[in-house]
Amino acid sequence: MTSDERPFSFRSVALAAFLPTLLFSIGEGAIIPIIPVAAGNLGAGLAMAGFIASMVMLGELAGDIPSGWVVSRLGERTSMIGAAAVAIAGVAVCLVAPNYWVLMAGIFLVGIATAVFALARHAFMTSYVPVQYRARALSTLGGIFRAGWFVGPLIASLVISATGSTQSVFWIFIVSCLGSVVVLIALPDPEKMFGPSARVADERGERVTEGEEDAEERTHGLFRTIWSFREVLLRMGAGVSLVAAIRSARTVLLPLWAVSIGLSESNTALIIGIAGAVDFALFYASGQIMDRFGRMWSAIPSMLGLGAGFIVLAFSHDLPSNVTWYIGVSLFLSVANGIGSGIVMTLGADLAPKDHPAPFLGAWRFSADAGQAAAPLFVSLLTALVSISFASGVMGVLGLAGAAMLARYIPRYVPRRARPA
Repeated sequence: MTSDERPFSFRSVALAAFLPTLLFSIGEGAIIPIIPVAAGNLGAGLAMAGFIASMVMLGELAGDIPSGWVVSRLGERTSMIGAAAVAIAGVAVCLVAPNYWVLMAGIFLVGIATAVFALARHAFMTSYVPVQYRARALSTLGGIFRAGWFVGPLIASLVISATGSTQSVFWIFIVSCLGSVVVLIALPDPEKMFGPSARVADERGERVTEGEEDAEERTHGLFRTIWSFREVLLRMGAGVSLVAAIRSARTVLLPLWAVSIGLSESNTALIIGIAGAVDFALFYASGQIMDRFGRMWSAIPSMLGLGAGFIVLAFSHDLPSNVTWYIGVSLFLSVANGIGSGIVMTLGADLAPKDHPAPFLGAWRFSADAGQAAAPLFVSLLTALVSISFASGVMGVLGLAGAAMLARYIPRYVPRRARPA
C-alpha cells in the first residue's frame, strides 16, 4: 500500500458510492409510471403504449454487454457521468417528441444510459469492497435502487398535481441526473480514495498503465471474457435469469390479480405499497445473511418463497376469501423477495475476474435482464391463452426450478467462504 492509500472504510465511501445512484434512481422511478400516459397523449394505443413503456428494459438489455466495455475503458466515475448525460439527452428527446415514435427513441436511450450507470457502480463495488462486506454493500446498492423507484413516483405525483402536466415529470429526471453529475464531480472519487484495486494492479503492486497496449487488451477483453466464462454464464446465468424473471413477474402479476378479483385502484395501490415497503426494509438483512452464512442462505429461501407464493396464489383466485389470500401472499412474496435483495449483483461480483470485472458483469447483467424483460411478455401470453391463475402457477414452478438450479451450481462456482474474524 502506498503512502496516499488507506484501508477500505465502508462508511467513508458510502456517500460518494450511493448518493449518485439514489438521485439517478429517483429520476428513473419518477418517469417509468408516466411513460404509457405520455405515449397515449401522443396518440399511441394501449398496446403500443405498453410496448413503449418496455423500451426502458429493452434499452437496458441492449446496453448491458457494451456497457462492460465502456466501463472498463473509461472507468466507473467517467462512465456514470457519461451515462447521466445520455439519460438527459434521452429525456430531452421525450420532452420535444412530436409523436410516440420519437418518444420511443428517447425512452430507449434512457434504458441504455441506465445499463451503463448501474454497471459502473456494480463494477466499483466488485473491485473495491472487501469480500467480507461485499454482500452487504451490494444489497445496500440494490436497496438504494429500490428506494429511488419508491420515492420517484411520489415526487412525480406531487409535480403533476402542482403543474397539471404529465410532461413536467421528465424534468425530475433531468434534475436528478444533473444532481448525480454534481455529486460525482464534487465528492472524492472512491477509486482514488483507496488507491489501486486488485483488478488493476500487477504482481509488483503497480497500477496498470492506461497506454495503448492496455486499451487494446480491454477492447478485445469483452468477447474473450464471455468465451472464457461461457460455462458459468450458461449455468449460473440461467439461474439468475430465472431469479430476475420471477421478480419481474411479481410486479406484473400482483396488479393484474387485483384487477381480476375486483379490488379498487386505491386498495390495490395501498396493498402493493405496503408490500413494497416490506421488501425495501429487508435489503440490509439480506446482505447480512449472505456475508455471515453464505450466498445460498439468501438465494434458495428467496426463490423457494417466491415459487411457493405464486403456486398458492394460483389456487386462491375463486375462493370466497380471495382478497385476504391476495394480501397475505403479497406480503409473503415481499418477504421472500426482500431476503434475496442484492443476490444477483453479489453472485456476479463473486464470479467476476479480478483483473477486469466490467466485461463479465455486463454479460452477467444481460442474463438477468433477459429474464426480467421476458417474464412480463410470458405472463401476458399465458394469461391470454389460458388464465391468470395458470400464469401464476407456471411462474411458481419456474421459481422452484430456479431454486434447484442455484442449489446445484452455487456450491460449485461460489463455494462457502470462511467467516471473517
